[in-house]
Amino acid sequence: MERSKQRANGDGDVFPRRNRQVRITSWRGAYFGPDGKRRYVSGKTKTEAREALAKAWAGASGGVVFDAGRLTVAEYLERWLADSLKPLVDAGKMAHSTYVRYAGIVKRHINPVLGRKKLRELCRAEVRALYAEKGKKLSPPLR
Repeated sequence: MERSKQRANGDGDVFPRRNRQVRITSWRGAYFGPDGKRRYVSGKTKTEAREALAKAWAGASGGVVFDAGRLTVAEYLERWLADSLKPLVDAGKMAHSTYVRYAGIVKRHINPVLGRKKLRELCRAEVRALYAEKGKKLSPPLR
């Protein structure tokens, strides 16, 4: 009787990376991102690589792309509008006017201040500073 597979295709373990002297220099694991592309993680030890791979799998199942080193805040927000909110409008779960309002906020308020910033480099302090600045200039919400 054959032994059944332990993991599905693409759910592999980590593998050693070797130098020219055939010594293990690091460990590398692969996974498929939400866009269907194969992505890689690595670590100095096998345990570090497995932890990074587990984190990547968890993020990939939630739609998070860890290859966001070059992605700017403006590009991310455009993807968010197109991929997350537009389908809600098309399905009738969100009013079109709400989508237009969100797109306007992104275009007029967020992108001029934070749009060129790399998403990976964005920190809470910058977002809070934007809120504080806009809170002084814009009128308070109606109650």
